[in-house]
Amino acid sequence: MDRDRRERESLPLRRVEFHILLSLAAGERHGYGIIQDIEARDEKAVPDVGTMYRALARMVENRLIEAAARRPAADAGDERRNYYRITDAGRRMARAEARRLEALTRAARIGGLLAKATK
Repeated sequence: MDRDRRERESLPLRRVEFHILLSLAAGERHGYGIIQDIEARDEKAVPDVGTMYRALARMVENRLIEAAARRPAADAGDERRNYYRITDAGRRMARAEARRLEALTRAARIGGLLAKATK
C-alpha cells in the first residue's frame, strides 16, 4: 500500500490530534504550551490535560510527533517539561487533513451552507 493511500485511510484525524499537529507545525512546544496555543486558536477545542497527554503518547507511538532533543534555554533546568516536534509523517498527515477539511468547506459553499469566499 502506498504512503498516500495509508494517509488517506488514517483520516479523519481526531480533533485534538489535528490541533496538536497545527501547534507543532509552528515549532517545538511542551504539553502545556500546546494547550495554550490551541486555546489561542479555538477556545472550544481546548482538551483536558488527560486527553492531551494520551493524544501525545498515541501520536508519538504512531510517529506523527517525537520528543524534541533540545530544550529552550529558559527551560533547560526543568526536567518535568517534555518538548515535542512534528515529524515528516505528522506534517504529511496534517496536510492531508487540511486538504480534506478544505474539500468539505468547498462542498458546503457549493451547497449554499456557507457564504462564497471573497478575495
